[in-house]
Amino acid sequence: MKIFALLTLVCLLPISSIFASDVVEIQIRFGKEKDLRTVVVALDPQSAALTTDNFLKLVRSGFYKGQAFHRAIPDYLVQIGDPSSKNRKSEDVGTGGPGYTLPAEINRPVRRGSLVMARLPDTINPSRASNGSQFFIALTDIPSLSGNHTVFGEVIEGIEVLDEISNKSTDTNDFPTERIIVRSTRLRR
Repeated sequence: MKIFALLTLVCLLPISSIFASDVVEIQIRFGKEKDLRTVVVALDPQSAALTTDNFLKLVRSGFYKGQAFHRAIPDYLVQIGDPSSKNRKSEDVGTGGPGYTLPAEINRPVRRGSLVMARLPDTINPSRASNGSQFFIALTDIPSLSGNHTVFGEVIEGIEVLDEISNKSTDTNDFPTERIIVRSTRLRR
């Protein structure tokens, strides 16, 4: 019976969960600079299959193109994934998403370079559901968030680009005053 249950589970897993991890390249532009900076992330479908598949769907559709980094805390984290960040004057930046949440897949600690889904606090989100598109990248180990958030991958190239973003000047909402946008995302195998 246990073998049947295991086989049933494997058959229900998305294909990306069974094969080698996917790698995504993120091209970033700082302000009016013409040169692009690159960050490369490896996804972890073994730890977060639903989150990984959702992220890949958003990457393939161009969802992140033109979005601005909307949170930057020095040497701590940078955050992206709110479609309203495309509008420079939006007062709601940091609250948007694709219109759905994802179930929690809490399996890995939050370490430097971790891709971590954003979510609302336990007081209003006791199921710890993740935002459907917003994620942050930890720039240090964050033990207080480990066991509380879905970690779905890690930076394998370009962490220094994210460190630089985190040290840019920000407004009172931690939004970088220099516009730093995603020019493109692409799957790379």
